Amino acid sequence: MDDWLIDDDRLSIGRKSVLPGEGFWYPDTLDRERTERETAAALAGASTVVIADPDADGLACTALVREAHGEAALVPAGPHELETAIEWTAEYGEDGATVFVCDLCPDDAGDVAELPALVARAGRVAWYDHHEWVAELADLVEDAGVDLVVGESGEVCTADVALAELDCDFPERFADLAAATRDHDLWIREDERSGDLADYSYWAEPEEYVETVSEHGADLPPEIETYLAERRVEKEALIEKAVERAELREVGDWTVGVTYGRCSQNEVAETLRERGADASVIVKPAGSASIRGSDTFERCHEVAAQVNGGGHPRAAGCKPEVYEDMLDYAHHWTTHGAVAKQAIVDAFRRLDVDVETDS
Repeated sequence: MDDWLIDDDRLSIGRKSVLPGEGFWYPDTLDRERTERETAAALAGASTVVIADPDADGLACTALVREAHGEAALVPAGPHELETAIEWTAEYGEDGATVFVCDLCPDDAGDVAELPALVARAGRVAWYDHHEWVAELADLVEDAGVDLVVGESGEVCTADVALAELDCDFPERFADLAAATRDHDLWIREDERSGDLADYSYWAEPEEYVETVSEHGADLPPEIETYLAERRVEKEALIEKAVERAELREVGDWTVGVTYGRCSQNEVAETLRERGADASVIVKPAGSASIRGSDTFERCHEVAAQVNGGGHPRAAGCKPEVYEDMLDYAHHWTTHGAVAKQAIVDAFRRLDVDVETDS
């Protein structure tokens, strides 16, 4: 395939909104091989390791661990990469290392199947999180010998948990960082800095983000603010495209905003909420989707759990299992995610049936 076909820089906003980014086209096998090499190199000689979701919350936890323990190797891992991250840390980590797993929640027992091997090799494994956990999975993690601490999902972010649990007299900027991170992660939106942290964590390399917030906390330096302002020109244009495509659907007792596009889901969901949506579904070109709630809908994690995902009562993510081959993806792009949208809306409908049955 010619590189120009997937070159984001040459695409119009309209086309960029519909198609996935360049990383989508990189084969998983090659990406896995490259990531495994990088992980092995990072773990070599490391006495402290952090396996974390590379978003603002997970990376804030990494900054906290490094402040408390000095150097710490970072193994970035999204929810669907948890099993592999644990496996590689058990294989390539140093004997007796201290390992922290942060801002990640297993979806099933397979995600934590390699935990006994990791515990056997490490000196200590601690797990900090704030998602909604299934009791049986929490028992599996604790029975493996892990120190598990899960904060209240609707009240704290994982950085809050790490701040409280780590044995360190942290400088004030780290408590401020945790508070600003919570403001974004729980969708409180009272601290204008939290949006900056979210955008910067998305656009910057994980190590760059950790280094910056370790030094500055939530108050990002002027050069970063300038960088964010430049990037937000395109961000706002992509948000506008997703909002233009949105429709409001009546599903049971709820009004659900449904749209598609490569965009910042929180801002899109906020706009749809202002238009009357109790919940919003934003399907992405790569196949995943974000589900956002409101004061009138706090069951996002229950919807996501039905379509290969999970999360919080008012913020969750998923990737419906509706893609069998590239023709399915071609249909996904040309129909603006019609099949994935329907799968998620159907999950809302099943929730409504469950509520009626329970009553």
